[in-house]
Amino acid sequence: MDAANALVAFTNYVLLPGATYGAQLALGALGATLIYGIMRFSNFAHGDTMAFGTMATILVTWLLQSIGISFGPLPTALIALPVGIIATATFVLATDRLVYRHYRRNKVPSIILVMVSLGVMFVMNGVVRMIIGVDDRQFADGARFVFTAAQFKTWTGLAEPIALRVSQVISLIAAVVVVAWLYWFLEKTRTGKSMRAFSDNENLALLSGINPERVVAITWILAAALATIAGVLYGLDKSFRPFTYFQLLLPIFAAAVVGGLGNPLGAIAGGFVVAFSEVAVTYSFRKVATYLLPDDWQPDGLLQLLTTDYKVAVSFSVLVLVLLFKPSGLFKGKAA
Repeated sequence: MDAANALVAFTNYVLLPGATYGAQLALGALGATLIYGIMRFSNFAHGDTMAFGTMATILVTWLLQSIGISFGPLPTALIALPVGIIATATFVLATDRLVYRHYRRNKVPSIILVMVSLGVMFVMNGVVRMIIGVDDRQFADGARFVFTAAQFKTWTGLAEPIALRVSQVISLIAAVVVVAWLYWFLEKTRTGKSMRAFSDNENLALLSGINPERVVAITWILAAALATIAGVLYGLDKSFRPFTYFQLLLPIFAAAVVGGLGNPLGAIAGGFVVAFSEVAVTYSFRKVATYLLPDDWQPDGLLQLLTTDYKVAVSFSVLVLVLLFKPSGLFKGKAA
């Protein structure tokens, strides 16, 4: 029974939060790694693209709620999500037309595009703050739990509970569906094959008749969709605050680099590696140890390596370790 309680506690506080957060980071990292794979620069505005897409979705959600439209037990934001994706895709395509395309056509070094993306990041951040403000915004409605802690205790008779939230299930299902669709799109469709060909060898792809501007536009649309989905899932699971999405930039890039920058499969793996690293290092294992260890060996401390204030430091540490010992990432990424 003690082993079962320890497993439940570990699942409730490490496995479920880590898997949920990992799914959200994986989707965010996929967008970042697609941009790098096609356009060969790290888009520092990606976190604020997530914020913009989430903001657009929240505004439509509030509109739907005000006229009495809901999605039953599911969040109304899922109905508003397509509109948020369209708004974000429109914004990033306009940004590419007005800003990035000039530098891309002049074949500037990647570092120039990185610096340009920093400027875009500050502009997007300012736009989001002016429109929706700087405070926390709760927009999740519908049912909160698939089952509550009290229900789990009643069903199992265990002392430790698990409360499974609807937002956690949605994040995990959405990640599986989106990743499966993206894999099919890149591997099976003509457009996806042209994108992979452009990524592997730009000059050869141009000789084959592939339109580079079309490939770039599709890449921006996919990145906007992935960023919006990741941002909305994160906001439903926690809350929306523009500065929080700026802070997500480091974990997202850590996930992309850990998996192999420019490698979609690596971005998925990297998202879960970074997420579980953050959760495991900042979790207090005292409760789990209490069930597993004899009474004489009960710990006095929290058995916690770092407090949750240092989650960003964990992401940075994982990033540095991977760059030191395997610079190409867990899966071979693309050279800069």
